Amino acid sequence: MKKIRCAIYTRKSSEEGLDQQFNSLHAQREACAAYISSQKHEGWVALSEHYDDGGISGGTLERAGLRKLLQHVDDGLVDQIVVYKIDRLTRSLADFAKLVDRLDAADASFVSVTQSFNTATSMGRLTLNVLLSFAQFEREVTAERIRDKIAASKKKGFWMGGTVPVGYEPVGRTLKIVPEEAETVRTLFNLYLHHRSLVAVVNEAKRLKLRGKAKVGKSEKSAGEPYTLLADVAAPASAPSAAGPSIERAALHYLLTNPVYAGRIRHKQTIHEGQHPPIIDPDAWDQVQAHLKDAGSKKRGKRRGGRATISLLAGKLVDEMGDKLTPTHTNKNGTRHRYYISSRLIGGARKNENQKKAGGWRLPAKPLEDQIAGAILSHLRDRLPTDLLINPTADAFSKIGSQLDLLDAQSRTKDASAILFCTEQATISPGAIEINLSPEAIADAIEISEDELNPDVWTFELPFQFRKRGVETKLVIGAETSQQVDVILIRNIAKAHAYYDAIKSGQTFEEIAESECLSKRRIMQVIELAFLAPEIVKQILQGDQPAGLTAKWLGINPLPSDWQAQRRIIAAL
Repeated sequence: MKKIRCAIYTRKSSEEGLDQQFNSLHAQREACAAYISSQKHEGWVALSEHYDDGGISGGTLERAGLRKLLQHVDDGLVDQIVVYKIDRLTRSLADFAKLVDRLDAADASFVSVTQSFNTATSMGRLTLNVLLSFAQFEREVTAERIRDKIAASKKKGFWMGGTVPVGYEPVGRTLKIVPEEAETVRTLFNLYLHHRSLVAVVNEAKRLKLRGKAKVGKSEKSAGEPYTLLADVAAPASAPSAAGPSIERAALHYLLTNPVYAGRIRHKQTIHEGQHPPIIDPDAWDQVQAHLKDAGSKKRGKRRGGRATISLLAGKLVDEMGDKLTPTHTNKNGTRHRYYISSRLIGGARKNENQKKAGGWRLPAKPLEDQIAGAILSHLRDRLPTDLLINPTADAFSKIGSQLDLLDAQSRTKDASAILFCTEQATISPGAIEINLSPEAIADAIEISEDELNPDVWTFELPFQFRKRGVETKLVIGAETSQQVDVILIRNIAKAHAYYDAIKSGQTFEEIAESECLSKRRIMQVIELAFLAPEIVKQILQGDQPAGLTAKWLGINPLPSDWQAQRRIIAAL
């Protein structure tokens, strides 16, 4: 009799009761072990390895115990997965489909102890799909109920959790003022009302030695979360001596626009009166918002033809050395050309010699802005069906999809400000660009709550190419999926193959030249394209070839017939 190796998997959504001597995971394991014993006549044998996940939702497959179990399935160490109920394994239909495919590939299956079916039969899979549909429905209804409760609570002014703003500490469902921190907040608001400039406030804050808290690890803090701000003098005596980061514009803007400081609570686009005491007078807070709005509407640069030139990524671009890229421009023949340039290239004598020798970036502004906007839209679209949201629903998909279509339409009409505002920082290095998104800005752009966003989507990396040949430059972020192909070069390659076929059929170069009304020299020049390496032809057909590989260049620089030599020459373009 064939031995069937059975792995018991257990899961509990909450951590409540896990510290007890006998908890839910133990009960599930006992029930599964008893079921395996009842199938001993079928050759079932329970494995001693434990696969447990305590305090983890069934809405995700990112569970340590489940990952270990699936790895053992892939390695051929498990024949049957035994669970107490099917929702212990997953509550998502999409995840279930992935699991079934993975189990099928390993010639394994799973069975539920309390639900009499298994995935080895078609009827079992049908029953499983029905049960999973109800399990997913239950999860979505629960999520909607929680969101409705949060919305109702915030409408009444209750604090519903999240990042605790500097100046406060949570007390139940409200906030309590921390006097030392509150003084720092008032100082920053007063500085802005006096200077009306974020840059001036940042400089003044540095002079006053105001610094952010030291950034904690990802396990303690969500990715993309802005720094909170504290004065050095407000730090307790027991605090570590290492100073936190200096205050930057993004963190300052986040603080100044937070309605919590005016005694209010924000929910999506609506602001409600809160139950907690304000640190800043509401009228003063409204005055700050008006100044920020006016400053944001001002256009940078001179107007040309009634239209302003804006550097939409100003202050958000950093190179691989941590040097910020500064907006600049040149005027040539009455045309204004904008660029983003590494600050060390324009620092003159103030920059040290090591920085000067390191070189820097000088990137055309408009292509960079357009491609980063396109990359962000593509990233959000790609993550929408899978993990953009913590608890995705069909209604949310439809709503967010419509908002992304609207943002796409705006960016195509040369107004990419809404989507570029979602960029908190973009770090450019040779070959790659890392984009950090602002969760608050994304939530505003697609009109959802910030709490619904999955923190894993706030940072992503894409290939980055900056090709320069003579005076021509080509900037590419991500895969070149929408490039224009070189129609002339493709047509010449097609003609080359036609000429080559004619030569093989017995025609001479003179006969082909006469029929094509071309010179013999031109026919011999074009026919060389029939001997390009297949992968080079594929690149040309897809528009992925180097910018310098054109029909004109190939006419002047004939390639050798050896494909390896061709690849080396083209790679150097």
